[in-house]
Amino acid sequence: IGWSPIWLFLAAVVATVELSLYEYFLICRNGGVKSFPVLGYVGGAGMCLAQTAALYLPANPTLAVLGLFVLLTLSLGLRGPADLKEYLQAVSSTIFGILYVGFTLSCLMPLRFSDPAKGQKLIFLLFLVIWAGDITAYFVGRSLGRHLLSPRVSPKKTVEGAVAGLAGSLLIAGALAYWFWPTADLKTVILLAGLIAIAGQIGDLVESAMKRGAGMKDSGSILPGHGGLLDRIDALMFGAPTLWLVLMLKSWPL
Repeated sequence: IGWSPIWLFLAAVVATVELSLYEYFLICRNGGVKSFPVLGYVGGAGMCLAQTAALYLPANPTLAVLGLFVLLTLSLGLRGPADLKEYLQAVSSTIFGILYVGFTLSCLMPLRFSDPAKGQKLIFLLFLVIWAGDITAYFVGRSLGRHLLSPRVSPKKTVEGAVAGLAGSLLIAGALAYWFWPTADLKTVILLAGLIAIAGQIGDLVESAMKRGAGMKDSGSILPGHGGLLDRIDALMFGAPTLWLVLMLKSWPL
């Protein structure tokens, strides 16, 4: 995460994208939703490569690559049944998978390597905020949770757990800025941490909604005792693009 060369970091991100897409298409299949998995795998990797190429090119090719895969998906979908519902279902689920998994995780590349010195701290901020939020939300929600956060989507997540998760994220961000990132503006770091934490909790609920719709408890079984990879990184998949977009829109004094 912090010290690998760009090629190794890219390889790890692409591997994570491919495994996550496998679980995503498994959810689709269990939910009776048709898709084009092979095109999704190639598109997800393409998002990561495009974001990496953007670090060396004068223009960012990510939008062009995404547009290419949208057109390919629309075109290849014509090979399937002529039924309009099945066509739209397969096309939209594939494009959504490329965006939901490929694009969101590809944002880790510019976050880490646009400015390697700051990127190292930003990437640790991202991961620590997500981890701290998950851990505190789980333990506080399990022991003190009384009010359900979204019973229709996730019957176990509570308001108390969500508030504790946000507090845990802010505390770890403050500690990181105070002890390991003294040059950063503390208020800015706390604000970024709050946005990451809120986005992460939304990402958790989004994945829960998909699993619930497909009648699945876990997205997979690759991590014994923890479920699938998507179950572990659902918050990261919303936190990473949120941090990237905020930094793109405004130049923060970090």
